[in-house]
Amino acid sequence: MKWLLQRVLAAIAAVLVVAVAGGVLIQMQFTGEPTEWARSNGGNALWMGHAWVDGRNGQAELDALAPRISAGQISDVYVHVGPLELDGSLDAGLYPGAEDFLRRFREALPDVRVSAWVGQRVEAGRLDLSDDETRERIVAAASQVVDAGFDGVHYNFEPVNNNDRSLLDLLDATREEIGDDALLSSAVPQVEPLAGLNFPIQLVTGKSKYWSTGYLTEVAERLDQVAVMAYDTAMPMEGLYGGFVVRQTRLALEAVPEDVQLLMGVPAYPDDHATRNPEAETTETSTRAIRLGLSSLPEPRERFGTALYVDFTATPEQWAAYQEGWVLPE
Repeated sequence: MKWLLQRVLAAIAAVLVVAVAGGVLIQMQFTGEPTEWARSNGGNALWMGHAWVDGRNGQAELDALAPRISAGQISDVYVHVGPLELDGSLDAGLYPGAEDFLRRFREALPDVRVSAWVGQRVEAGRLDLSDDETRERIVAAASQVVDAGFDGVHYNFEPVNNNDRSLLDLLDATREEIGDDALLSSAVPQVEPLAGLNFPIQLVTGKSKYWSTGYLTEVAERLDQVAVMAYDTAMPMEGLYGGFVVRQTRLALEAVPEDVQLLMGVPAYPDDHATRNPEAETTETSTRAIRLGLSSLPEPRERFGTALYVDFTATPEQWAAYQEGWVLPE
């Protein structure tokens, strides 16, 4: 017990030392001015809630949202149709209004692709990606939504530990099932802001907080689009959050192949909890940080954009901040 306690205390001390030193370095990255070209190039995404496919939202709601999608230069939307059952299957009864929604949406926004957003929090004794039969049912669910008329499938599994081979197997099987014409995308966790940081965190908490850049590359190589969830960061102050997102953007740009569309998640929701200070994680700070991170490239990257989370909580002020901070910055 004494030996174990010493190991735990040492790990906690290591995390604190790295956190303090890293925090200073991270905050320093949220400085300077982004380059003029570091802005939207028309390839952005929006997460959309379940109300669009279960009958709660109709034409009036679409009429209100469509102009914002157009003004935001949003080319892809991820519409929630899940969650998956604990065995990996998807109940089609969860999205009875999908056909009607897709028809109305495509009439209003014919150039915007619509992917079905499916997922489930992966918890002990619950949805298990390492189980062969569970993965088979998830793949069947992906085929199910593509057959229902969606342009592709957008996975969102949380948490998935760093270097989990089961996710790679799932993505390979999904691609084989839905083919190359259907879009395959996924939301992914944040990347280690400092190499090796995930190990002491996992030692103390038993969970992976971050992915390595190497694992992100392996996942991205199997996708058409990858969306980094650059929010719920546990950064307590605006400067730290801004620097963290700058760092996330630069690391993701290095890790994600250029033929894969990289999307950086932008928060537009009110949640206030242990891993999110809404006064720090603002739409304004996020978009400026992404522009600063993108400015590290010598020239614009074609397959790059942002993904706004989420339509049903985004306020008019947040939409305006997104427009002014990313789409048409001064």
